[in-house]
Amino acid sequence: MRVLLFPFIVMCLLFSSFFSTVYAADDWYRPPVGVTWQWQLDGVVNEDYDVDLYDIDLFDSSVELIQRLQASGKKVICYFSAGSYEDWRPDAADFSAQDLGKTLKGWDDERWLDIRSSQVRDVMVRRLRLATEKGCDGVEPDNVDSYRTNTGFSFRANDQLDYNRFLATQAHQLGLGIGLKNNPDQARTLSSDFDFAVTEQCFEYSECRSYLGFIQAGKPVLNAEYRRIYVDDESERNSMCQQSQRLAFSTLVLPKMLDDQFRLSCVP
Repeated sequence: MRVLLFPFIVMCLLFSSFFSTVYAADDWYRPPVGVTWQWQLDGVVNEDYDVDLYDIDLFDSSVELIQRLQASGKKVICYFSAGSYEDWRPDAADFSAQDLGKTLKGWDDERWLDIRSSQVRDVMVRRLRLATEKGCDGVEPDNVDSYRTNTGFSFRANDQLDYNRFLATQAHQLGLGIGLKNNPDQARTLSSDFDFAVTEQCFEYSECRSYLGFIQAGKPVLNAEYRRIYVDDESERNSMCQQSQRLAFSTLVLPKMLDDQFRLSCVP
């Protein structure tokens, strides 16, 4: 009887360990609707804003910075590009030449990536692991709507959905929250896969309603507007902010370089 009992106990312990791991992996950061935030990707990060979360660069941000922000009660989202090659990144040599497409318009040192490539996906998994190692609470992968542009590759909308869901699944398995960046045409479809949305100029381009699926699912929409009129004309800014508040978006007016030259918030 003892001989049979021992393997049974071992099996129970293994099952217990498995379910504990699954439960822990399911415990990632999910920001609430109306969350306050600061977004800075360039320059020395200003740590003084009284907000719920910071969105900062994965590679340029030190572990010490991330820990200081978290020690002050803030969550930290780490930005990286998931759809473009940036020649200055420390892992730039990990990409194959065949996976590099056309240059991004306005960004001469970036090239589109073939999101179908297993090697590209391997690099992204390593970036997600780096986010975990640095202690990020979540990630913001950029350029995840490249199917809409001329990348030099012939992938389609379904390829983009597959890639974006791959990123979300990998992030969640590592205990990271993940935001959908831009991609208004697929936002409703992907709202169940991602924990929040990050969008730029949705009021300027009349795209905000594309993200209402996130709000309806109890997930925040973090929006940044860059029009100078929102800085210079208070009435224009107030009108836009009133729309933002009706939609329950977390909207900031920021410099396009995201270098903290100024910051105006629509969130009370």
